[in-house]
Amino acid sequence: MVDIIAPNNDPYALFSLWLAEAEVSEINDPNAMCLATVDKDGYPDARMVLLKGLDSRGFAFFTNYESRKGRQILANPKATLCFHWKSLRRQVRITGDIERVSDAEADGYYNSRPKGSRIGAWASDQSRPLDSRATLVVKVAAVEAQYADTDIVPRPPHWSGFRVLPKRIEFWMDGEARLHDRYEFIPQQDGTWTSQRLYP
Repeated sequence: MVDIIAPNNDPYALFSLWLAEAEVSEINDPNAMCLATVDKDGYPDARMVLLKGLDSRGFAFFTNYESRKGRQILANPKATLCFHWKSLRRQVRITGDIERVSDAEADGYYNSRPKGSRIGAWASDQSRPLDSRATLVVKVAAVEAQYADTDIVPRPPHWSGFRVLPKRIEFWMDGEARLHDRYEFIPQQDGTWTSQRLYP
């Protein structure tokens, strides 16, 4: 078996290395992650989203705050993320509390998106019932007409981002005979991390 080595016992450094390798090996969206939240009745709810920010604070993604996941997070700001890179036979799970990103962060990412995506953020009542595709097309066309003469499309007040602040990060690497390598990292109050190997 091969040990999972985190530079300076830093899971963020190890995650960045694994993500860089996934960017080479994965065909589509190496930054895709499963986001699991809990609904008002206590049922888990999961979907794929894209990691759009990583620093020493945590893992950031962006969404419509009025979407199903947005409402769930605002009511219960805890979540788990799961990255699975099948080509590398690796997985990373992150569990933690959630905070809202700053307006400056949300503006910065929103303004980096293609104009069509910014228009879509206004046109889509995400997660709400839609009577037909034609209704959405009409709404998109109306927003396109509103901003036809400019590339500036302001960020909707309901569109922003969240950051998962890890309480636990686990790295998993496939092993022969199901004897996988698993390492768990737990943050400490002084900014360091403790780590331990887990049984597969």
